[in-house]
Amino acid sequence: MTPNQLEHTTAVLADMLTFKQPADAVLSAYFRAHSKLGRQDRHEIAETAFAALRHYQKIAAALRRPHVQAKKAALAALVLGRSVNISRIEALLEEEDKTFLSQLKARKSEFSDGLNTAAELPQWLIDTLTAAQQSESDILAFGRSVNRPAPLDVRVNTLNGKRDKVLAQLHAEGLAAEATPYSPWGIRFQDKIALNKHPLFLDGTLEVQDEGSQLLALLLGAKRGEIVVDFCAGAGGKTLAVAAMMANKGRIYAFDIAEKRLANLKPRMTRAGVTTIHPQRIDNEHDSRIARLHGKADRVLVDAPCSGLGTLRRNPDLKYRQSPATLAALQQQQASILAEAAKLVKNGGRLVYATCSILPQENEQQAERFLANHPGWVQLDCAELLSAAKVPLNTGHYLQMNVAQHQTDGFFAAVFEKQG
Repeated sequence: MTPNQLEHTTAVLADMLTFKQPADAVLSAYFRAHSKLGRQDRHEIAETAFAALRHYQKIAAALRRPHVQAKKAALAALVLGRSVNISRIEALLEEEDKTFLSQLKARKSEFSDGLNTAAELPQWLIDTLTAAQQSESDILAFGRSVNRPAPLDVRVNTLNGKRDKVLAQLHAEGLAAEATPYSPWGIRFQDKIALNKHPLFLDGTLEVQDEGSQLLALLLGAKRGEIVVDFCAGAGGKTLAVAAMMANKGRIYAFDIAEKRLANLKPRMTRAGVTTIHPQRIDNEHDSRIARLHGKADRVLVDAPCSGLGTLRRNPDLKYRQSPATLAALQQQQASILAEAAKLVKNGGRLVYATCSILPQENEQQAERFLANHPGWVQLDCAELLSAAKVPLNTGHYLQMNVAQHQTDGFFAAVFEKQG
């Protein structure tokens, strides 16, 4: 790392470590404001900043108010998170920095500073997981599994190509790519590649989508010609997977409260060659524009707003931007959205409730509450549905993707059917 790169990393961390905004938003805004930074500079700054997030508990245990001492936080991230030898960065260090880093390396931080430093999880989350009957070893395994960068998963758009042919092409180009073990459409890259410049991305054959997310489309099981609603569509990754599964025949309503997210879906639709998706911004789950679909949808997908704790490999700052208070508010919102989305399903239709969380309060407890409050609905077995789709995965009645076990983001899904 050069002195200039360290200076920029320090400035980024002074903002990022307040946890007032998403880390990727802080980084994007900084790079926009400093547009002359080169590709290597941006790489060094981003890697070190995210290393600081991944090792924040150890840094905070050794450094009071890290955002105020952002240079030391950046140096600690290089040593702890990027395994840089102190001697290699000696030119960047003042005497005080050398002393700090030497003490940091000497620290026996496995359990001497508590489970939070060993697992790199904040105390509120450890308390929440403990209350959910998770053991210390389970919590430690979870913390370590989400503290590594995620590989890049993509989905082959079956409107444009077949996975085996795409893999053969990627291998011919010398790229290290492999078929994902569960999704029939998934490909995994262990190394980072500039996918957005690759011809297969530009022509809509490949879409970035975690393998766990791809499985939600299989659980929804949409068929050609059906009416489908993606109730919380976001930028439309799952919507596009459903459209491809329906062979671009039928009608898909993509609802979301964020105009910006839906705007991102439109160019993705064009690139993928999908014409069946109808994006619609709504004010909330009670929006009157939803009422016209009451009892008309064959399938409804609710990928509910959640804590996002299953995505910590990609978004390590989330564990510091969530709290018991935000979790309680999310649970209320999830229950309300699920109840409203259920009204759209016709008799015999299917409703999928999903989150990218690992907490039972957002997952099993929401599913159980829904069934208790909605007679006339039955729960379907996710293992049976996946088996019928020739997916070799059995996590029981619910889909529960575990980062350590399945190498995907942490995903949960429950599937319900409305009895006619």
